[in-house]
Amino acid sequence: MIDEKKHGPSQPDDPRKPALIWAIMPVVVLVLLLMAAYSLYGDDAAEGANQLALTFAAVVAVAIGRRHGHSYDSMREAAVESVNTGLGAIFILLAVGALIGTWAMSGTLVAMVYWGLKILSPDFFYFSVVLICAIVALCVGSSWTVAGTIGIGLMGVSQQMELNPAITAGAIISGAYFGDKSSPLSDATNLATAAAGAQLYRHITETLWTSVPTLGICLVVFLFFGAPGDFDPTTFTGALEQSFDVGLLPFLPLVFVLVLAVVRFPPFLTIFAGALAGGVIAVFLYPSNVALMAQDPELPAGWALLKGVWTVMAQGYVSETGVAVIDSFLTRGGMESMLVTVWLILTALAFGGIVDRIGVLDRLLGGILKAAHTSGRLVGALVAAAIGTNLLASDQYIAIVLPGKIFQKAFRKMGLQPEVLSRALGDSATVTSALVPWNSCGAYMAATLGVATVSYLPFAVFNLLNPVVTVAFAFLGIRMLKSETWKSTGDRSA
Repeated sequence: MIDEKKHGPSQPDDPRKPALIWAIMPVVVLVLLLMAAYSLYGDDAAEGANQLALTFAAVVAVAIGRRHGHSYDSMREAAVESVNTGLGAIFILLAVGALIGTWAMSGTLVAMVYWGLKILSPDFFYFSVVLICAIVALCVGSSWTVAGTIGIGLMGVSQQMELNPAITAGAIISGAYFGDKSSPLSDATNLATAAAGAQLYRHITETLWTSVPTLGICLVVFLFFGAPGDFDPTTFTGALEQSFDVGLLPFLPLVFVLVLAVVRFPPFLTIFAGALAGGVIAVFLYPSNVALMAQDPELPAGWALLKGVWTVMAQGYVSETGVAVIDSFLTRGGMESMLVTVWLILTALAFGGIVDRIGVLDRLLGGILKAAHTSGRLVGALVAAAIGTNLLASDQYIAIVLPGKIFQKAFRKMGLQPEVLSRALGDSATVTSALVPWNSCGAYMAATLGVATVSYLPFAVFNLLNPVVTVAFAFLGIRMLKSETWKSTGDRSA
């Protein structure tokens, strides 16, 4: 039993909305700690320093919540609920770790790099990367799937061409997010539509008005990032030909994943099935390498193969070809390699859940909304709110839903179609999630592509420009659809 004299009787929350000075305090503490972490640790801050900063900021938020009448139980429940929203992302991240390991062992990554070096020119490499990722993401509707499959291969091609990995990662993310926010198969697209009360295909039509010009500018920018044309890949491709099968068979796991993604198989199952497919191909093509990973010569052949695949999915693949550059590229993967990123996501989501529960986000977003007196200012306020929510709540879905709900009445009052709101949500909340190191999307991209978020951020051109373009459209009055526009088209909920 609880000693009520010691702990006080169990009482329901009697919370009060925090004043602006209190609401902003957890944000200031977090920003200062993250700046200190980056100053002390640089890109290694994500290895633990950022997690501690988020934990301490969450403690500050709890103290402010208690001061304003929130119980510990209520704030704990908020943290748990927020973490629950990220469990899907965490399991996808673990599946990607397993996939990277088995694809390294099966030669899938080797085949992607080999043919990438054969086909792609260094002069137009970044341009090609943006275009390839944009098309594939538009087809499969997932920036995460694109980054976790062909993105990994393109990073390998870039490495062997001795190109800038941060620019390559920026190109991959730029193309992937164009497709993600413009595809009817995308979770983010459907969520933005639902949050705004819009109609899906009208939303896609409207989002293309801002996405296509942004992509065009992005392609021009990456065209100027071309490398000198004197790169000679023959030495590396020759070594790959001698050690691996570079035919069509290693591509089967990639094709398998893309087909599952197109038919809308759940993302975790899609990626995990791709990891298993990589293990099967590895057993078929390189059984001796698989058995070697079991590190148990006494095991019967069949058990050694099973343990080898199992070990690689859990702990990653260790390449021992004797060619240093190949071994360096292929020694990677495993669910274990993603645990630090999982730690970051857990602490970030717990912080986001607490600040949401104690009213920090409502207070800050409400202040932004009050400044919006014209259509241009309203869209600008929404973009600022979505970016701010990505920074504070550390989750793309929250950054879409929360501002969408808060701003829906204001957009209606301004006489704007819900598709204007849903377009602005996609142009801000969706694309900027990958630019925040402690956001689940930013953490995923950094872990998958092997480039720190702060390193690729300046080169994620599409993600940086898209919010600017949507605000510019609003102030110029371009495609700011009024309520009468769709009156003759029937029921918007169809």
